[in-house]
Amino acid sequence: MNDKFKILAIDGGGIKGVFPAMYLALIEAELAKRDDGKTKLHQHFDLITGTSTGGIIALALSLGIPAKEIYELYVSNANSIFGNKRSFFGQILKSSHDNAFLEQLIRNKFKEYNEGEDPRLQDVNTPVCIPMYDLVKGNPSIMKSPYHEACTRDLHIPMYQVAMATASAPSYFNPYSNSYVDLNGTEKKFANKVDGGVMANNPTLVGILEATKAFGKELEDLEILSIGTGEKKFADGGVRKNWGIYYWMVKNGRKRLIDLFMQSQSQLVANYISLLHKGIDKRETENFVYQRVNTELTSDNDIRMDESNKELITNFAELASVEFQENNTAVMNTFFK
Repeated sequence: MNDKFKILAIDGGGIKGVFPAMYLALIEAELAKRDDGKTKLHQHFDLITGTSTGGIIALALSLGIPAKEIYELYVSNANSIFGNKRSFFGQILKSSHDNAFLEQLIRNKFKEYNEGEDPRLQDVNTPVCIPMYDLVKGNPSIMKSPYHEACTRDLHIPMYQVAMATASAPSYFNPYSNSYVDLNGTEKKFANKVDGGVMANNPTLVGILEATKAFGKELEDLEILSIGTGEKKFADGGVRKNWGIYYWMVKNGRKRLIDLFMQSQSQLVANYISLLHKGIDKRETENFVYQRVNTELTSDNDIRMDESNKELITNFAELASVEFQENNTAVMNTFFK
């Protein structure tokens, strides 16, 4: 009997979420061949964590929504989500995009899998933990389904609001604000929530800590599948004098400042996990099972987090097919026996 504790962790990255969505859809295609009824991804994991676009995917999977539907949702609606970007002058005072369409899109999809009602965080089929930053309190926060007796704060929150909170990347969208009526009939404010990518763009370490502290697991109990959204190291060795707002937030349509803090955070987490996994200089035997799925990006195949061109997005997603062809045997044998 396999008593390992399996974690699925999904990075943030805006529309680059088509990469993990496609990869997971390819896994689902293999699971569909099973005759034991375990054809849903959430049936194979004990905890799912995701940040930003990864948080949306994590929540959807926990409801039993197929990854293929999430992928198709992204591709079909990217232009409506990101196609009406405000002008440079418009972005001086406002975010690049309005979040109303994305909010309704996610809400409708989640309700579709909950008999037409808004599912709350307590309604997941598999435990989830979703990072975000709370501007009201001024601190990072992890929104959790009630998988521990202490996890009573978030279970009332509608899942679409959790998704919007973790996906409200600074300058791309406004901080997310709404309200809801909790299970006791009390109206609660849910205000000024910011993308979890500001502190946990790669949420794998969040998943490890929750597994060891909330679920009481040892490191050697863990089997972790961590999926990125593409990696392109942020580097600039050029000699320049002008390092102002134009360079960091405007030049060539790229928000380099956002790329920098999200990529550096993901790289730091990868370094920490390497230490936990195999020790300094990889001198230790593996302390747990860890499979990282990602792809190295170049200037030719990278896309913006708010890309709206359907062809560029689908081409980017094809990188997941390449990764699946290369490592699907190891992944399937480890996590989906």
